[in-house]
Amino acid sequence: MDSNADDIKEERKQTDMTEKPEQNENTWIESEIETELTDTHGGTETGSTVAEEILGEVAQLREQVVELTAQSNEYLDGWQRARADFANYKKRIEREQAETYRMAAASVLKRFLEVLDDLDLALANKPEQSEAEDFSNGIELIRQKLLSIMENEGITRMDVDGMEFDPNLHEAISSEDSPDHDSGEIIAVVKNGYMVGDKVLRPAVVRVAK
Repeated sequence: MDSNADDIKEERKQTDMTEKPEQNENTWIESEIETELTDTHGGTETGSTVAEEILGEVAQLREQVVELTAQSNEYLDGWQRARADFANYKKRIEREQAETYRMAAASVLKRFLEVLDDLDLALANKPEQSEAEDFSNGIELIRQKLLSIMENEGITRMDVDGMEFDPNLHEAISSEDSPDHDSGEIIAVVKNGYMVGDKVLRPAVVRVAK
């Protein structure tokens, strides 16, 4: 008798599984629960009550899944919007920084245009040999004007006379024997170095005593 009941139960399960693809998933789950409870309680009132409670819990869980899915989609959408907003903000800041740098550089370079004008004028009126001294004095004045503009922008020339070589400030192009200098002392400046405040704009290119 029990064997026949088990056979019937197994046959019913196999039949249900065969039909499962054609059923709504939620309906199939509910049907399975009802079947199991019916088999367990024999269709009694207790079985019906338990089935209703379980089906109620399943419905609640289903609602929670729907709510959580909607909430998850909302969070994902918000994250994607925030990411896009940040990317746009970053691009805008980069554009503004580039424009600020360009305008700052243009403002400084504009100060040198007057010096360029003076040099063009001086070269256009290059003197004869007898007037070379006056021409030389004029070029020196232009040089002083350029240095004055640079100082006003916070750019100063390094004074390296008598200093020992410092790799943070100087760039050595040669190391030479010199009876007039101690080892490591700067012999001569090949190209002047410049500072902007306390930062090196360009190191001084020097020759150093061995």
